Amino acid sequence: MGLQTAVWTVIGLAIVGANLPFVNQRWLALLPARGGVKPLWGRLLELVLLYFAVGGVSLALEAQVGQIYPQRWEFYAVTAAMFATLAFPGFVWRYLVRH
Repeated sequence: MGLQTAVWTVIGLAIVGANLPFVNQRWLALLPARGGVKPLWGRLLELVLLYFAVGGVSLALEAQVGQIYPQRWEFYAVTAAMFATLAFPGFVWRYLVRH
C-alpha cells in the first residue's frame, strides 16, 4: 500500500469512526442498546474507543509504509480535536435536527 492510499484510508476511517456513535443505536455498531436508546455518555465513550481504534489502524499503516515516528502529547491533542471536529455532523444529526 502506498503512502497516499494509507493517508486516505486513515482519513476515511476517521470520518466513519467519528460519526458512527451518533448515527446508530447499537453499542459499537454491534450490540443493541437497552431500551433502544444510547445515552450521551455512552456515545462519548464510544467516540473515545473509536479514536483509539482508528489510531491503532493508523499506527499499523505507518509501520507498514515505513518507520514509526515517535509522537509527543501535542500530536495526540491535535488528533483528538480533529476527531471531535469530524464527529460534528453526526452530533448535529442526532441532537440538533428535529426528527
